[in-house]
Amino acid sequence: MNTDASPIVLRTERLTLRPWQPSDLAPFAELNADPQVMEHFPATLTRQESDAFAAASDELISRQGWGRWALEVTATGEFIGFTGLHRPVFEAAFMPAVEIAWRLRRAAWGHGYATEAAGAALGHAFDRLGLDEVVSFTATVNLRSSAVMRRLGMTHDAAGDFDHPVLPPGHRLRRHVLYRLSASDWRRHADQAV
Repeated sequence: MNTDASPIVLRTERLTLRPWQPSDLAPFAELNADPQVMEHFPATLTRQESDAFAAASDELISRQGWGRWALEVTATGEFIGFTGLHRPVFEAAFMPAVEIAWRLRRAAWGHGYATEAAGAALGHAFDRLGLDEVVSFTATVNLRSSAVMRRLGMTHDAAGDFDHPVLPPGHRLRRHVLYRLSASDWRRHADQAV
């Protein structure tokens, strides 16, 4: 695995995945307070919780060179959320793992930004970091995120679906679907997309 801790900036045709900036905090807090954006999370975030998430994400990028990057539209410099790679810390049968995750403000939905940014992060995971596999997971009711996972070439591992351990029994979001993507499947998917 690449251990170069210089913060990586990724660019796509329309987007920049970069370290966090102080100017990201207010729009990120707004995004995390939006009930529609946070519909498939246990709760919206307070400003303090949102700022702490951004700070932890940026600290990881500073330390290891990659992580949950702030996401901006390159042409305008507009911050629209985050996309990136993360090592979850809860217990599950598929752990340890590196996941691909994203969260975008509502105005950025429907433009293909999540798929485009996640594709860049996956390319980095497989081509630069040398990972063998990346996973993604979400509540079973989050059909939008599951659709992004499929567009990325990820495969639903029904046998790996799980009850998220941080949510209590009976919680509407407890049951999660698990998607997987191997490095070889990523390369095959990327070749087909060209």
